[in-house]
Amino acid sequence: MAAQPGGASAALRRLVDAARNTGAPRERARQAQAAADRFMLAMLGDQPGYEEAARALYAGDAKGFHGRIATWPADLRAHVEQLAAPAFGDAAEPS
Repeated sequence: MAAQPGGASAALRRLVDAARNTGAPRERARQAQAAADRFMLAMLGDQPGYEEAARALYAGDAKGFHGRIATWPADLRAHVEQLAAPAFGDAAEPS
């Protein structure tokens, strides 16, 4: 390690940064799922399709998720879609 550019400390820092970046997309998705689900439970837990929407959220099923929340109040639905978007990656198109 001492032969690495910047020494052992720099080499360790690069390894830690690489490991952190490798799991970053999964971690962002997990955090988005948790945030969206907490908001949905608190504000929309009594809405039709809540449980199915939560299942779709955790399954990564963007189409199913957006279909289940389509009848929810527009302002709350928009906020849930914003919170959940990172959980779906590229498939996060709101309805």
